[in-house]
Amino acid sequence: MTEQISTPARFDTSESLTGAELLPSAENRQVSTMHSPDYPKSATFSTQVIRDKIMGPNPLLLCEELLESLRDDHGVLPNCLQPNRIICDLGSGCGITSTLMAREYGLRVFACDLWSDPSDNMRFFESQGLSNAHICPLKADASEGLPFASEFFDAVVSIDSYNYFGRDEAYLAAHLLPYVKTGGLICLALPGMVKDCHDNLPEQLLLSWTPEQLEFMHDKNWWVSLISKTSGIEIVGAYDLTCHKLAWAQWLTCDNEYARSDRAAIEAGADGILSTFALVIRKL
Repeated sequence: MTEQISTPARFDTSESLTGAELLPSAENRQVSTMHSPDYPKSATFSTQVIRDKIMGPNPLLLCEELLESLRDDHGVLPNCLQPNRIICDLGSGCGITSTLMAREYGLRVFACDLWSDPSDNMRFFESQGLSNAHICPLKADASEGLPFASEFFDAVVSIDSYNYFGRDEAYLAAHLLPYVKTGGLICLALPGMVKDCHDNLPEQLLLSWTPEQLEFMHDKNWWVSLISKTSGIEIVGAYDLTCHKLAWAQWLTCDNEYARSDRAAIEAGADGILSTFALVIRKL
């Protein structure tokens, strides 16, 4: 079954953070400083650190909104996300979301990534006041399974990365679910499309990405249909993340080749074709 989780009121930015107001050229402090009052945990990172470490639409916002959306009516996170629970940050990149979860949520995080250097990430964690008692970086290929014991993790969090390795319907059951404890959550923030349009790709998208690159993006219904084929799980949430436009706008202010490449599509209106959404899966 799929249960819709409503977005907390403090994340409802649909009226104030839309359209041209969020383009990098606009004089918008939430864009230029990388900080927003709606995301106080993300705002504990300096603007320079964020610019140096992010590799796409600001993952701190995506991670914070995803986790905060899981609080119950009393403001309590699920048991598997309580302090000192063991978490896999799958596709952790340069480790900024791992740092957020360890430092701001008190989670014990294994930062797993194929492309980043674990030694570089550990030095970054230490610069942020963390030690290997809080966080452990390692190189791992998510597509091949993980180097952990069965049911090792209380939860898995994956921000803007699962779409690169999890599009095979057999992936979840074969390569990820075995490492999660019964009752644990797999929390995904996925970049995608408002509606799949691979048969007729809009010109705006092709300004920045090839058709092959766009195969990594699908709409929410596509992902729900794919994940639902896995036995032993239930989808407890599938919903849009309202920080989508702000996360993109902040990313486009970064001065690196990938951000510069993405600007053409977004400035042509592709942000209205793209979306970012959450899928929350429980292991039964």
